[in-house]
Amino acid sequence: MSTATVEELTEVTAPTRFWDRQRRLGAALVLLGAVATGLFGPLAHSETARFTLSEDASGAALSINGQLGAILFGVFTIGTGVALLVGVARRWQTMLLSLGILAFVLSFLCWQVAGKFLPLVDTADGTLELAVPLILGALAGVLGERSGVVNVAIEGQLLMGAFAGALVGTMTASVFAGLISAVVGGVIIAALLSVLAIRYLVDQVVVGIVLNLLAVGLTGFLYERLMQPDAASYNQPPRMPNIRIPGLADIPVVGPVLFDTNALVWLALILVVVVHFGLSRTRWGLRTRAVGEHPTAADTVGIRVRGLRYLNVLLGGVIAGLGGAYFTLVATGSFNKNMTAGAGFIALAALIFGRWTPFGALGAALFFGFAQKLAFYLSAVGSPVPNQFLNMLPYLATIVAVAGLVGRVRAPAADGQPYIKS
Repeated sequence: MSTATVEELTEVTAPTRFWDRQRRLGAALVLLGAVATGLFGPLAHSETARFTLSEDASGAALSINGQLGAILFGVFTIGTGVALLVGVARRWQTMLLSLGILAFVLSFLCWQVAGKFLPLVDTADGTLELAVPLILGALAGVLGERSGVVNVAIEGQLLMGAFAGALVGTMTASVFAGLISAVVGGVIIAALLSVLAIRYLVDQVVVGIVLNLLAVGLTGFLYERLMQPDAASYNQPPRMPNIRIPGLADIPVVGPVLFDTNALVWLALILVVVVHFGLSRTRWGLRTRAVGEHPTAADTVGIRVRGLRYLNVLLGGVIAGLGGAYFTLVATGSFNKNMTAGAGFIALAALIFGRWTPFGALGAALFFGFAQKLAFYLSAVGSPVPNQFLNMLPYLATIVAVAGLVGRVRAPAADGQPYIKS
């Protein structure tokens, strides 16, 4: 009796599906390219679309006929989709997918910008600043989930940070005091999450949602009782100033974006590098990953599983609190009810889209920030696309990215699982 090899058994029990993820994404790109070619192209005016390298219409510009650009980029999107349908090596799939999506976005922009101009510096600057709270919120999620605690309470941490930063910043007339208070606000929600999820073993998703509702209710109540009746005393915090680095700020495009901005932008980018280095190159990072993957094994070698989870969730609260400070000390200069508007959930999506890594979360946050900035720009230039759809862009981008682009990803094995010491 002959014996079958492992490879033969695998071929019999697990046949390769024709419509695998690569071909499904390829079909989606072909469909998007057809929409761009057949819809954006005919709708675009035969006028020049200008992408300026300055913050206004003056200065150097990249120009292309709007209708021609919309059609060419649409055809390119179809080409990337066909390549994925035919089949390419795995190492090329991500690049082709990224190029196809970029070409579709450029086709859409050629339609919208025909006869107008898009300031690239202002767009890049706005994208980065809008991404700051998402970056910080996603980093908070990375710290919690890599150690096994699902942090659905990012929204509440951002909101409490924004409220505390505005309240204390106004009362002390100090940006620094506002920042510290925002950190405390984020840590309060993080402390409640850690105690309930780690000590009392409450379902982590449920407790996260409850804490979000707590933050919305508490800040809304205090806003109506304190801030709204006397905004001058409680809701006019000082704005964080931009810091300009002479010389570097004059570099075309990059200079105004990175070297003429506020400290929170720099802090967010620095924290991405620090968290990445810490998780991959330090003893703390090794233990964090061990606790998130196999807490029982980590416990047997002397790692304090619960203590490390407490520490990382609280560190996440510190970072998310800084993200909340962005809303009141940088973006608006005052607090409003529920002003985070779902940013914490977009940060959670950025965490998943970025595959639970700091740099992946950074890229995803920039993607969502660009969607927000684009919605603001199109509303300002009088786009024929309805405002309601434009306001949906960031959330649509979130759904498409997480549901369609991520594919099969594996969260830390012990993510969301309470640890009970035997």
